[in-house]
Amino acid sequence: MWDKFKGRQESVQKWLSDHEDSCEWLTDKLATVSDTMTWKRWAAVAVLVLLLFVGACTALFRGSSAPRASISADQPIYVSVKPGMSASDIGDELVKYGVLESKFSFWWKVKTSDVASHFKSGVYAMKPNMSVEEVLHKLVSGDTTVVKFTIPEGFGVKEIAKRLADEGLVDEQEFLAKAKKYAPYDYIERKEGIRYACEGFLFPDTYELHEDPTPESIMKMMAEDFDTRLTPELRARAREMNLSIFDLITLASLVEKEALYAEDRPIIAQVFFKRLKIGMPLQSDTTLQYLLDAPKEDVSIKDTKIESPYNTYLHRGLPPGPIASPGMAAIKAVLYPADTDYLYFVADRKGHNHYSTNYADHQVIVNQVR
Repeated sequence: MWDKFKGRQESVQKWLSDHEDSCEWLTDKLATVSDTMTWKRWAAVAVLVLLLFVGACTALFRGSSAPRASISADQPIYVSVKPGMSASDIGDELVKYGVLESKFSFWWKVKTSDVASHFKSGVYAMKPNMSVEEVLHKLVSGDTTVVKFTIPEGFGVKEIAKRLADEGLVDEQEFLAKAKKYAPYDYIERKEGIRYACEGFLFPDTYELHEDPTPESIMKMMAEDFDTRLTPELRARAREMNLSIFDLITLASLVEKEALYAEDRPIIAQVFFKRLKIGMPLQSDTTLQYLLDAPKEDVSIKDTKIESPYNTYLHRGLPPGPIASPGMAAIKAVLYPADTDYLYFVADRKGHNHYSTNYADHQVIVNQVR
């Protein structure tokens, strides 16, 4: 509570500092008012005090909305209203996720209309830049919703956390912290150097939540979905190939990130198997992208020198663990790879892969498509 008050106090002080010149100008003007016009001077002082008070209140209740990721405009923003939450608490959430621009306008409307006692607890589907009246109508009418969210194939833990945070479901940093150690099944190996224990095992799908969302409840639901999707037949096939589930998903995550089109997945899987068999580095750009703060269209020679166990240019074999959540098509591509002699591949600017059996031909193709 003290930290929140201190932060608001600093906001007020910053506002006063930003408007120091205006205040000095008004003060100077007041000083020039004739002593015989005392009532006008006091009226001007009252106006000044009122302006400062309104400005301070605005600064005190102003919030900052979190930047939203590139998701569809009709994607709902979920706001959870729990019993005991004050108008100020609810206002913080509404401004944080961009539902409202001003916390003060919401707080003032609640206090002057006495509607807070009629708010219903639950999860609400809001939209960006709603009016205060629209928000209050939802809260009073109890227009709650079932939480529904979609995680695309190929999303890593960081992208999942960002997507969920943008929709108001979790705190992004809390989700990432929990993901570091979340490993509910024995086949999720806790190898040294792995960023997130559950990376790759949160199945990409559309989900519905019938309870207040938490990082734990969401990860549990997604991991259980993965465990169900990996049928006994698929597990038996992995054993037949002498693949652990962990290695299966690690390899499938690379295939998922490398292949934009369905026809490429089993061929790329076959290329990776062939490279592993002959002891050739996988040299997957996707593992370098996993190390970068932001994706790049093309990795550089410098990127291939990054010292990390995830760098499959420097280190032979699989990376320490998955780099994303593969979909079922990528998993099946690893379990049932194509039968070709290809050893190299490169994607053109439209995402279509081109294959070759030797490095010389590969270089010719690279020069043609890049």
